[in-house]
Amino acid sequence: QVQLVESGGGLVQAGGSLTLFCAATGLVFRSYGMGWFRQIPGKEREFVGAITWGTGDRLDYGDSVKGRFTVSRDNAKNTAYLQMNNLKPEDTAVYYCAAALEWGAMREDQFKYWGQGTQVTVSS
Repeated sequence: QVQLVESGGGLVQAGGSLTLFCAATGLVFRSYGMGWFRQIPGKEREFVGAITWGTGDRLDYGDSVKGRFTVSRDNAKNTAYLQMNNLKPEDTAVYYCAAALEWGAMREDQFKYWGQGTQVTVSS
């Protein structure tokens, strides 16, 4: 059974930093690209960033987080990371990690497995 478990969310002041973790079990982790999405209640899920499978040679980011967020992975630990710097109140959302077999996946429908989400709240 595949499980993706996010952690690291919480409350942070604007301008601060936070790192999210996504621990994966039940799959060959290095064979999956890992993505991060976020969702505000009442709005569609938004692509945040993704890293390709294997050594993670390709990184992609949503326009709203470019230059502030960094996606990475540690295949030995079966874990993906989302480092978030210079956080803004508009970054407040539930953040989800997801796993995809397709190279360069960035759309929701390309991701096969999803975590339950972790709340990030940025105060002004």
